[in-house]
Amino acid sequence: MAVLKQVDARIPTQVGEFRLCLYANDRDEKEHLALVMGEVTGKEAVLVRVHSECLTGEVLGSLRCDCGEQLQRSMEMIAEAGVGILLYLRQEGRGIGLLNKLRAYNLQDEGYDTVDANLLLGHQADERDYTVAADMLNDWGVRSIRLLTNNPEKIAALQALEVQVTGRVSLTSDVNPENARYLQTKIVRMHHLLNLNVGVGENGKP
Repeated sequence: MAVLKQVDARIPTQVGEFRLCLYANDRDEKEHLALVMGEVTGKEAVLVRVHSECLTGEVLGSLRCDCGEQLQRSMEMIAEAGVGILLYLRQEGRGIGLLNKLRAYNLQDEGYDTVDANLLLGHQADERDYTVAADMLNDWGVRSIRLLTNNPEKIAALQALEVQVTGRVSLTSDVNPENARYLQTKIVRMHHLLNLNVGVGENGKP
């Protein structure tokens, strides 16, 4: 078994109705999710978001990152297209887990950026693996995808897993005083192709 779809259920949301599918797998023994809209089996150039879990940004509304925004905007864009898949991978903190992610937050508050904080904890800047995502796309019979991402390394990783990526669709991130350095680090050190929507905080700075 690579991945096994255990159950799927109808999920009505504010942007439209999806099918939420829970997958088990024998690679990392975690439960990953596929949020699917429309008929995707056998289709080409399907709009896909491969999204990694972020408890702090998505559930608690943390301003330290743009993960919650990216999740919501991806769902909106898939709903607008009428067909697409959002793969929700349980890879908290770029794969280092919630405990080390919070430890990295403390290091960031001491002045380190997100890359150096991970390295100081003995981790790579990004430890995510997309093998399960490729397996899930294969399970759905998707022939090729247009990937919702700002991260060229994610495209390369999926292509190395023989996923046919025919295009990239960018996501816009809102800049605030809490995430400005985080987003800049993404651009400068991790080579993300970010489109930034610069807001102004109470102190007059982005």
